[in-house]
Amino acid sequence: MSEKIAKVLSIIFHPVLLPTLGLLLLLNSGFYFTMLSWEAKRFVLLVVFFSTCILPLLSVAIMALNPRFNIMMPNSRDRVMPLLSSSIFYYLGFMLLNKARAFPEFKLFLLASVLVITVLLIVSFKWKISNHMAAIGGLAGTLFALSFRGGINPVYSIMIVVLISGLVGTARLILQKHTIVQLIAGYGLGFSILYCIIYFF
Repeated sequence: MSEKIAKVLSIIFHPVLLPTLGLLLLLNSGFYFTMLSWEAKRFVLLVVFFSTCILPLLSVAIMALNPRFNIMMPNSRDRVMPLLSSSIFYYLGFMLLNKARAFPEFKLFLLASVLVITVLLIVSFKWKISNHMAAIGGLAGTLFALSFRGGINPVYSIMIVVLISGLVGTARLILQKHTIVQLIAGYGLGFSILYCIIYFF
């Protein structure tokens, strides 16, 4: 894999885009909530996109007005404020879906993601864990939890997520953004929290 392709993959599967892309995949994976009307799906997608992508990006853009803030966030501590603001926006998305009486899986997805971000925030004070892998790991955990809980085997969706996981991990290594341990830690964190919360609750 070339460095250019690695950069493209890191952008396409960035943590701010993965919740929306992941929800699109889940809505077309054969689970019972895939029977929702297009209007209902569109509402959920808009809430998730707004709270997990638009608002976090706007907050980073505002932080970038400060010349002391490095938008590339090379150090772990540079990620503290963006992660803090993201956790607030994710919780806002959860509250909107809760008020709209959306399916519990959608609400749990955002609520569990808040927990993942909180742990990432705490870890980032001392160590540079991979946010990219935490995001794709969370999607994988969600998919497996729904599969085991519902007795459904969305084999193609699982194959897609596993493939993307490998590509994103390889891309981050090629770009020298993380070590293999940081990638595994991020993936394991996202997977375990999303899996446990969605499967058991």
